[in-house]
Amino acid sequence: MLQRALASDRVPHGYLFAGPPGVGKEMMAVRLAGLLLCPHVRPVEPPNGAGAAAGIGWRDACWQCRPCELIAAGTHPDLHVISRQLHQHHPDPQVRQRRGLELSVEVIRHFLIAPAYVRPAVGAAKVFIVQEADRMSHAAQNALLKTLEEPPPRTTLILICPRPEQLLPTTRSRCALVGFRLLPDEFVLARLAEAGLAEGEGRFWAAFTGGSLGRALALGRQGMYAVKRDLVERLAALGAAGDADLGSHLAKTTDKLADRAVAAAKEADGASLSKNLAARQAVAAMLELIASAYRDALTIRTGADLAIVHADQARGVQTLARRFEPTDLAEILEQLAEYERLLWRNVNPKIVWDNVVITCATAAPLRL
Repeated sequence: MLQRALASDRVPHGYLFAGPPGVGKEMMAVRLAGLLLCPHVRPVEPPNGAGAAAGIGWRDACWQCRPCELIAAGTHPDLHVISRQLHQHHPDPQVRQRRGLELSVEVIRHFLIAPAYVRPAVGAAKVFIVQEADRMSHAAQNALLKTLEEPPPRTTLILICPRPEQLLPTTRSRCALVGFRLLPDEFVLARLAEAGLAEGEGRFWAAFTGGSLGRALALGRQGMYAVKRDLVERLAALGAAGDADLGSHLAKTTDKLADRAVAAAKEADGASLSKNLAARQAVAAMLELIASAYRDALTIRTGADLAIVHADQARGVQTLARRFEPTDLAEILEQLAEYERLLWRNVNPKIVWDNVVITCATAAPLRL
């Protein structure tokens, strides 16, 4: 689709790259930016499986000239990556003090709309990549509509979005949709092995993420496998009386994971990830791990024809399956989903964990 647009010299003003996290949307956006910004675009052979599109004359950036080096380094002055974290660099101190839970209208106006109408610094084109576009506030999306519909010449906007239905219809209608799918398990497993993950761990992350290579790699690098092994063992040992220490243990674990994420973000590219946001992301990841164990238990209990995610700890999930009726397991899953929703409404994570332990032990409804 992208090569056909380039070949016809009719590249849309705005693209919407939509699909699950970790399957290459942003990687493809940067690749497209290279094609639009490189002064030495060259013909290339189409990839295997291109099918009927093979005859359109494929092109790629040279990836050797100075502009391409800047793109690869993330420092090209005409390639603008827009993220929620940019609020920390906004000139208004009131904007800088916010938590950055959404992509605000102030960030969109200052870092996207205003620069879009400034002449390119190096070549003749500009590219804006908007990460987590579904986190744009309605005010931000409304402010962006005119630029999406009638941007300056040679200006391309690429919205990265896992859930396009959460964008306003007026935003979606102004973008050309490019859909991305989950990656095949064999491909994900091969890449995880290349990254140094043991086979058992790689199989778990491939199953857990359902084909999201980026997410599987991130979780593996964060040392989450040891955390998940300990977690399933603790859940299997959890009796109806609960565990007075488990809530505190989970809170401490997610706090350590948040510290690790903040340090990793700073080391990777100097980016600043707030401890508050990192903590909530860590809690959300742990809730998803817990839910996956109870989902496996429900699969076993009902005899559903589905693969077990925690096949490396089959005995633990079988213990959960024997302990609860299917209706109880379904109730636990519903409550875990509700805890995650409450988490993003700024409920204290410690309170969330105390209720999670009660739910996992007894299938009792939340007490928040």
